[in-house]
Amino acid sequence: MASSAISHFSSISTSSLCFNFSTKIRPPTAFPRFPNLNTRSLTVTASTSLDYSVDKPSLSSKTSNWQWKFKDNSIKIHYEEHGNESNGPNKNILMMPTISDVSTVEEWRLVAKDIIQQSGNVNWRATIVDWPGLGYSDRPKLDYNADAMESFLVDFILDPSSPINHMAEDLVIVGGGHAATIAVRAAKKGLVKPTAIAAVAPTWSGPLPIVFGRDSKTESRYELLRGTLRAPAVGWMMYNMLVSNKKSIKSQYESHVYADSTNVTPTIIETRYELTKQKGARYVPAAFLTGLLDPVKTREEFLQLFEGLDGKLPVLVVSTSGAPKRSKAEMQALREAKGVSKFVEVPGALLPHEEYPSLVAKELYSFLQDVI
Repeated sequence: MASSAISHFSSISTSSLCFNFSTKIRPPTAFPRFPNLNTRSLTVTASTSLDYSVDKPSLSSKTSNWQWKFKDNSIKIHYEEHGNESNGPNKNILMMPTISDVSTVEEWRLVAKDIIQQSGNVNWRATIVDWPGLGYSDRPKLDYNADAMESFLVDFILDPSSPINHMAEDLVIVGGGHAATIAVRAAKKGLVKPTAIAAVAPTWSGPLPIVFGRDSKTESRYELLRGTLRAPAVGWMMYNMLVSNKKSIKSQYESHVYADSTNVTPTIIETRYELTKQKGARYVPAAFLTGLLDPVKTREEFLQLFEGLDGKLPVLVVSTSGAPKRSKAEMQALREAKGVSKFVEVPGALLPHEEYPSLVAKELYSFLQDVI
């Protein structure tokens, strides 16, 4: 979401930093463990809300922190738990926010609450966790990259001290943007073994690489910019200019984060602005903006991640009708990709789960019903 910062580069002049840039239905995939899951491609255009039973279950929500041990650091990780108190077996969902300068557990909160209110054969419980360096988690000055984020995801699921360790064998992972692709990569490697994965508006390229590409010259410029953003004084100045200001955040949301600019409220802008003012807020965005958090470097590698899960576990891809052109092209490449069990499209851009939570919750709940 830091891509609106790109528009500022034309006004930055240095001797070292310079950028110039002028339905077809596939056969079903067999999942012996999930006989009710049918592979299909589907486009959703109607706006609808989930149906709730007359007697809604008793809901519970709580927030807490977990200490993640990474190298020589102990990092406080913020997470939320949402569930209901109805009788019956529980099934668990881990929701990972989109990685960006304004990433937060709040993105998934309404979706989680929609899903756990459903009355079905099981009670769904949702855990939403902030990435290290983002949201309400601690933001130390680490060398953030895709491998570090993958390590965090794996540890949050499997570490004996993790609050969801007991769920590891029966867990559906739901992620947005880069988070979805990092989850798929970890599953392909066998580092985690979820019951299923739902990738909502999945992405794999940071804002600068997706616009300027990758070669030795641009990579050196990305490294220079990254180092500048991480510097003590000038880093904050540049971060405030490019990212941490209400005008920039509003522009991001209206141009490519949300599909409908009228959904961008002053409250959203204010709360996201506050996130960018936290101590250490610039470190992860510096890595994300310049492609250091990219889990792959090409579309071919992106598709291979999903192909690696073919026949192993169900994978839902939720694309959006209003995504930016380049990002949408990557999502659409998954429409008939191997390893994608179900492909749907909903309104929205890069944060459909925040902009249209009831629509995304409806698709996720349908998928969850298929895989239980």
